[in-house]
Amino acid sequence: MDDRTTPGDRLAALAAHLAGQNMDVELTDRDLLVRYRDTGLVAGLVVCRPRPDDGGTLWFFTGAGEPLAPAARIVDTAVALRALRPEAR
Repeated sequence: MDDRTTPGDRLAALAAHLAGQNMDVELTDRDLLVRYRDTGLVAGLVVCRPRPDDGGTLWFFTGAGEPLAPAARIVDTAVALRALRPEAR
């Protein structure tokens, strides 16, 4: 990952990917609210920040602080978000 990549850049990339995956997104400068387009239910709030136990690498986390995936792994993050859907459990 490019050292100049910011959390905002990574959130924008995730938002673009999810928008193409039948999910609605609301991007701010600090977080990303994700909803399932078919139901309108909230999939989750996603933030991007360094993960200290991974050498400070940027990671996506839920709003509750649960790690989803490294920020460079957009597809893995989308899969992790879909796994949070109640009927996926």
